[in-house]
Formats: sequence, structure tokens, C-alpha cells
Amino acid sequence: MPGQRCVVSKKLKLHFVIAFLGMLFSHASFAGNINILDKGAIPDGKTLVTEILQTAIDKVSEQGGGTVIIPPGHFLTGSIILKSGVNLEVQKGAVLLGSTKLEDYLSIQPEFVALRTIQPTKQLIFSEAQNDVSISGMGIIDGQGAAFSSTLPGDDAGITRPHLIQMINCKNVKIEGVNLRNSGAWMQHYLACENLQILGITVYNHCNKNNDGIDVDGCSNVVISDCIIDSDDDGICLKSTSPAICKDVTVSNCVVKSHCNALKLGTESTGGFKNVTFSNCVVSPSVDPDPVYGTLRGQSAISVEMVDGGVLDGVNISNITITETDCPIFVRLGNRARKHAPDAPVPGMGTLRNVHISNIIATTSSKLTSSITGVSSAFAENISLDNIRITNLSDGTAEEASMAVKENDKGYPTPNMFGDILPASGFFVRHVRNITFNNIQLFNKGDNVRPAFIFHNVSDALIINPVVRSDYEKPEIIVKDQHCENVRVTQ
Repeated sequence: MPGQRCVVSKKLKLHFVIAFLGMLFSHASFAGNINILDKGAIPDGKTLVTEILQTAIDKVSEQGGGTVIIPPGHFLTGSIILKSGVNLEVQKGAVLLGSTKLEDYLSIQPEFVALRTIQPTKQLIFSEAQNDVSISGMGIIDGQGAAFSSTLPGDDAGITRPHLIQMINCKNVKIEGVNLRNSGAWMQHYLACENLQILGITVYNHCNKNNDGIDVDGCSNVVISDCIIDSDDDGICLKSTSPAICKDVTVSNCVVKSHCNALKLGTESTGGFKNVTFSNCVVSPSVDPDPVYGTLRGQSAISVEMVDGGVLDGVNISNITITETDCPIFVRLGNRARKHAPDAPVPGMGTLRNVHISNIIATTSSKLTSSITGVSSAFAENISLDNIRITNLSDGTAEEASMAVKENDKGYPTPNMFGDILPASGFFVRHVRNITFNNIQLFNKGDNVRPAFIFHNVSDALIINPVVRSDYEKPEIIVKDQHCENVRVTQ
């Protein structure tokens, strides 16, 4: 019937329209994507593709966003600037190589003022004041950082030795899946960024000085998870090198190996730290046998530091397994008072409070052990440690147990700032108020007569259910000096 044919015809037309619109939308969703191989990039690892790569990034950003694809092959580049809406996808089998010639890197003066942005610096991948930027894929980004000498006059990280990634004052940043290797200095520096995710990446950084793994500096709303880090310098490090506070940060499910400090807050602390969690991580010595800096075992597993003013408040560290590090736990309130800019005021005394460390299993062969210290004019306070088991494989003489420990108020905060031996076999605690140790188990192997705890100038301290086992017949649990007040041990 004519009416029926008309209905069928309308239905067919509707299906064709829907299909056609679907094709348009599908094409539009991929219209912004650019494969650099299609733009003439040569995958020989020798021919610079910097201009092709930057042009692709610019075009994708101008078109409203999309992906710049680095396909399988070796591609050599100098500095590139990542822009809003762009995902740099390094596909499996792709290797993006940083140039070994310093002249291929841009000297960029960031607008954001911080300790490490007060002069032009060089990066392989740079982004400032951009939104929705990301780096993804299962490929490799290799900075070839060993090519840059660390002995040149005026040598400094980011100036004569490029960083691999630096992102400043960006929003909605995501780094996922990539394998990052061999930076000339810090591998990654995220400064004053908001909504930062670093997920499932692998870092190996052992070719030069200042070879940190991840540096998160004055950022907020940060998630770092499922990463494997092996670095010569600090592994995962939170900083505050400007007045911007580093806050609302969670680090979880990571494996970290470092010749220096594996999980760290500090050294720089001007803006402070608030609401920070580290959980479910494993710390062990680096597979690299030749430290440029630090020690073969690593200087510390957990470091919580405030030395340049600012406030540290609300840090929770839990479920960490530590194999062989010089110092399992290092907590330090100091007064180095380094300015973040030449014209900035000198920082006042900082504050370190409300730190909770729990469920730690650690082994160490070092006589350094763990320390929690403030300075005589300012106490670290409100610190609790629960369910911690430390096996100390070092020895310790009676002379070492009675040794004096120097003050070092303005020194660089590192576990050996008081010397390479501490008189306690478990924890040396000084200038601290309101501290609790609950269910601390210390197992001393060998000839170690040092007491488990030494307290100097400590008030309102409680040790609950300590367990100390030693080859020595009667190990002391605690020794305290005359400046301690309200220190109790309960069984």
C-alpha cells in the first residue's frame, strides 16, 4: 500500500541519517589525533623530530584537544611544550629520545616564582598554565642524561642538565603507563599543579646527579599509585619550594628503590604539607650497584622533614615493608630557613605536628637506625607510631650507647646529619612533645648493647607494650636524660 511504502521509506531514511551522524561524530572524535609518522618524522633515533612534534601538539591543542601519537620506532627530540587538551601517547615499541646536545633544549623562564624557577631552565617536556594535559602509553621516554656533564662551571639541575618533565601551574594532569629513563637531573617536577594523577609508570634514573624519581612540589589533589621507581636520588618526594602548600596527596601501591630517600616529604618546605597519606608501599635497595650520591642501601625509607618554615600537619604513613635501608624512619623539624626566592623574607621557624606512622616492617644493617628530632627552640609534636617491627643487624658497643649526639639545627636534613652512629638501637628521640610508641618490636642481632630508645628533652611520651629481643642478655628499653618530663613505659 502507498502509505505503508512511505512509512518504510521514512524508517530507512532515519537509519541512514543516524548512521551518517555516527560516522561524523566518530570521525570528529579522532579528527584531532596526529601520528607523527604521518607528518614525516623519521624513526631512526638520529634525526630530530622536534619541529614535527611541536607542530602536531600545537595543531591538536588549537583544534580543541586530542592525541599526538608516537608510534613504534626511535624518535630524537629537543624541548617540546605540551599544551592544553593534548595527550602525548608513546605507544608500546616507541622510544622518545632526548637530544644529547644542550643547544636542542629551550631555555624557558617560568612565570611561577619558586626556588627552582627564578632563572631560565631546560626541560625535555615542559608545560605551564595549561589544562587537561597528559602523557600515556606503554613506550619509553629516555632523556639520555648521561650526556650532560655534572662538572661544568655553573652546573645545576635544569640548567646544564635538563629535566625530563616539568609541569607548572597546570590543572588536570595525568601521567600513565610510560617508562621514564635517564634524566639529566630530576625525572619529573610538578609544581603548583592541581588534580595530578601519576599512575602505573616505571622510572629508572641513575645516570647523573639529582636523579630523583618523582617530585611533587606545592601541588593539590594528587594521586600517585601502582608505580615502580628506582632512582639514584630521592624516589617519591613531596616538596614545597614556594608559598604553595602541598596538600591532599595520596601515594599507594608503589615499589620504591633509592640510593637516598625512598618516601619523602622535604627537603624544601616553605609552603608546608597538609593531609598526606603514604600506604601499601615496598622499599628496598636499588638494583644499581654504583651510587652517584647517597648510599648503596639507601639513606632512608621514610623521611618527614620541615626545615624551611611552613606547617606540616596531618601525615599518615602505613603498611610499608622495608628491606635494608640505613634509616627506616627519619622525622626532622629543623631551622635551615632557606628562602624560596632572593627577594622573599627569611622563613620563620616551621611546625611539625600530627604525624602517624603505623604497620611498618623493616630490616637494617646500619648503626644509624631511626630518629625523631626537633630543635631546642621548637619541638616536633603529636607523633604516634604503632605496630612497628624493626630487625637491626648491626652491632653496638657500650661506648656507642653513651655517646653524645651533636645538635645541628640548621644542617641539611638527612639521617646522618648527627653522624653515622646513633646511641639507640631503635629510636633516638630529641626535642619532641606528645609522642606515643605502641607495640614496637625491636630485634637486635649480634653484639648490640645499645638501648632500644634514647630520649633527650622529651615531654609527654608513652611507650606501650614494647618488645625488645637481643643476643645481649639484658637489653635496655629506654634511657632518658634529666630534661625529660612525663615519660612512661607500660607493659
